[in-house]
Formats: sequence, structure tokens, C-alpha cells
Amino acid sequence: MTQPLFNRMALIGVGLIGSSIARAARAQGVVRSIVATARSGPTRARVAELGIADRVVDTNAAAVDGADLVILCIPVGQCGAVAAEIAPRLAPGAIISDVGSVKAAVVKDVAPHLPGHVHFVPAHPVAGTENSGPDAGFPELFIDRWCILTPPEGTDPAATDKLATFWSAIGANVETMTPEHHDLVLAITSHLPHLIAYTIVGTADELGQVTRSEVLKFSAGGFRDFTRIAASDPTMWRDIFLANRDAVLEMLGTFGEDLATLTRAIRRGDGDTLFDLFTRTRAIRRGIVQIGQDSDAPDFGRPHQRKLPPLPRPYMADGE
Repeated sequence: MTQPLFNRMALIGVGLIGSSIARAARAQGVVRSIVATARSGPTRARVAELGIADRVVDTNAAAVDGADLVILCIPVGQCGAVAAEIAPRLAPGAIISDVGSVKAAVVKDVAPHLPGHVHFVPAHPVAGTENSGPDAGFPELFIDRWCILTPPEGTDPAATDKLATFWSAIGANVETMTPEHHDLVLAITSHLPHLIAYTIVGTADELGQVTRSEVLKFSAGGFRDFTRIAASDPTMWRDIFLANRDAVLEMLGTFGEDLATLTRAIRRGDGDTLFDLFTRTRAIRRGIVQIGQDSDAPDFGRPHQRKLPPLPRPYMADGE
């Protein structure tokens, strides 16, 4: 990209997603400068040490000064309070966004605090690993992944288009939908699978007939996949389930009915029902691979896959 899309990007929160955005945006030249902040002093110091921002500041309000793009990379439960904190310092015309896995609750919590002279375009990059913190990020995280934009009714289409261009520039495919539809889709494709993973790993941990060492030693591929998902950030996922409870409960109800059908089939020795289900689910897996959302190779989308240019460094924190 010959000219940066944004003059100054402010990142509030610099974990896996925030640090990956910083690295990718710098590598692709889509922002002129990056200002970052984090809640803890050690995290801010580490961000400065890694050189993934031009400036690292101590407060959220200081981070947004003069920024024309502000991205909240924090748990969804914190977004409302942070929006209230930064609102008086937001520049006219700035685009305010986030990266949360729940959208309707974020719109409800954030929009009332924002002044009329800014544009609120919530976003959800459907990408990640089980790791967290500024060291976990890498610039290729969003390549060929989807980023879903959920602009509230009345949002300036030009602001939505500009943010879509930003996400496309750092590798993502972009889709736009309503916050409510997003939450229903993600309840089945992301939230319910995480809840199942947490439950299965927790059940294994509590199983009296099997020792912890045996669980670790004899983990088959399926269980290992569940443990990777269940290693995700506890604060983030607690907030996601509480914020999207209605959609998650709806999907849990459907899942419970399907699980009861499967239980009856096993109890009755009904092999036809089992075979039909496994055939349908195998076709879904093949469809995901065919459209490029996963690969037959293990660890698809991890840092050793397709690369972006390296990140220039170093950059300094305030006062250094």
C-alpha cells in the first residue's frame, strides 16, 4: 500500500490479537504510527521492548489522543467502561472499533458513550490461537481468515468501507452482517465448540478411574485438539459466554437434543443412525477445507505458514 490508510492507530490492549494487528499493520504500511497501551505495567514494558508500537502510554485516554483509528483489543466485558473513559478524548471523524467475539452486547455497551463526531464500526477477526499476551502475536494471523464487521444502523458507509479496506490490507477476508446475526452464527461455530472443549477437558480432569498422568500420556489427536481450545484465555471466554448467553443457550438446547439422539442410537445399537451422522459431519469438514478455511495439514494458520514482510524495529515507549 503506497499511502497509509490511517495516520495514527491506537490499540487499547496488546495481547494476541492487538499485537498481531500492530505487526501486520506495520508490515503492510496501512498506518503511519501506532500508539498502544495495556492495563498492566509489565505488559506495557514488554510491548515497548518488542517494538510493535511507536509509543506506549500509561492510560487509555492518552492512547486515543489524535488517533483516527482506535481498536479495543480487550475482553468484551470491559468495552463499555473503556468507551466511557476515552470518549472525551476522541478526535472528530475517528473510527472506533473492537475485536470482540460478541457484537450485540458490545454495541449496547459502547455506542451510548461515544460522541456523535466519531464512527463506531465493531469488528470480529475470526482468528486466533490458544496463546495470549504480546509475545503471542504474529503478522500472518489474519491471512485468509474472516473479519466480520457489524456496523450499527445509521453508520456512515464510508467508515465501514475504510475499515474493511484496513482488514483486507492485513490479509483478512471481510464480511458485513448485523450484530445479532453475527452472535447467532458465532454461537454455533465458535462459542459452543469452546464450551464443549472446556467441558470435555474438565470431565477428563475429574475422572476418578483415570489418572492425570494417563490423560496426558495417552492423549489421542481429538483430545489434544480439545485441550488446545480449552487453553484459551479464561477472562475472555467468561465474558463471551455471559455477553452472548441467549444465542449460546439456544445452540446448547439444539446440541442437547442432538446429543440425546446420539445417546439413544448408541444404547440401542443403531449403527445406521451413527453412520448417517458421521457421513454428514465428514462432508462438512471437507467443505471447510475446500473453501480454504482449514487444511488437511496440522496446525493450519500457525506462524510457520504463509509470511508477511518482517516488522521493522525498534520503537520506544514514552520516556525511554
